[in-house]
Amino acid sequence: MSAVCSRKRLYESRIIQEDIAELAKNLKTYHKCFENQHHLHHKKLKAILLDNFITGYEQQIISDENITFRRHNVIEPFLTDEKIDYIIHAAGIASPVYYTKYPIETMDVGTIGTRNMLELAREKKVKSFLFTSSSEVYGDPDNQYVPTREEYRGNVAVIGPRACYDESKRYGETMCSAFWNVYETPVKMVRPFNIYGPGIRPDDYRVLPNFIEHALRKEPLPIHGDGRNTRSFCYINDGVESIFRVLFSDANGEAFNIGNPEPEISIEELARYVQKAMPYPVDIVKIDPPHAVYSKSDPKRRCPNITKVSAVTGYKPRYSLEEGLKRTIAWFREF
Repeated sequence: MSAVCSRKRLYESRIIQEDIAELAKNLKTYHKCFENQHHLHHKKLKAILLDNFITGYEQQIISDENITFRRHNVIEPFLTDEKIDYIIHAAGIASPVYYTKYPIETMDVGTIGTRNMLELAREKKVKSFLFTSSSEVYGDPDNQYVPTREEYRGNVAVIGPRACYDESKRYGETMCSAFWNVYETPVKMVRPFNIYGPGIRPDDYRVLPNFIEHALRKEPLPIHGDGRNTRSFCYINDGVESIFRVLFSDANGEAFNIGNPEPEISIEELARYVQKAMPYPVDIVKIDPPHAVYSKSDPKRRCPNITKVSAVTGYKPRYSLEEGLKRTIAWFREF
């Protein structure tokens, strides 16, 4: 467990409690599960949470008669007598530092784990199954395909430094599509674009937590390379809201980009945003990329076209980058 997070449980965070209340409020008009609620957990709902903590926080989980935690690796079949209506398969190793450390486990969870969760969904005759894929399925798109639509087929390297993650997600989507076509399992797929916010590991090593951690230590913000590559960033509440909207939709067999296309900024510009958000001065330094996953295969641009998810579910991002950064930095300070 990371020492920085051992002092306080995630659900005790003021920022996270505020985010949950706001999320429930925003979803209550979209689906009956959230009607007349101020929180996502309610006596009428039950949830089973699975995690093996290969990269997650091993903390005390909220547990009561409605929320059950099981330590479980989804590459093994999950057996339960409980009735299951919805499955969100979000298991995965998304940080480049960790999926290069655990490449086999990364491929297993995206392939074997996805098959096991789909078999469970088929057995339980669920109302909806959602697979959390990734914007990495697009690889390194040409400028003419940015912002990227779901129809784009990708520019990927099947044996590159990122391949264990990218290809397992592409395979997972193919498996989901096959279960819909063959068994009519009501699957949906989402492709998140750079979602960040409270709950992310400070030692995740992806760019935003890395910048914030250095800033809080009053150390220079390290930019790998020239800082020209661009990204657009989506605050966690917007990401989770769009996931629920897709889960409760009737768009079976479909894939959706989720994210916030505004603004698409360079990594150097992002460092300036973090720099501006701090109450004291911090420097910015450019360094050589520490790993091939950044030096040789880092996509030059990454920005979603969200027309499809907006048209189908009514989703629109609510949080600006400035507001999301403010809340994320406040959460880091809580810990």
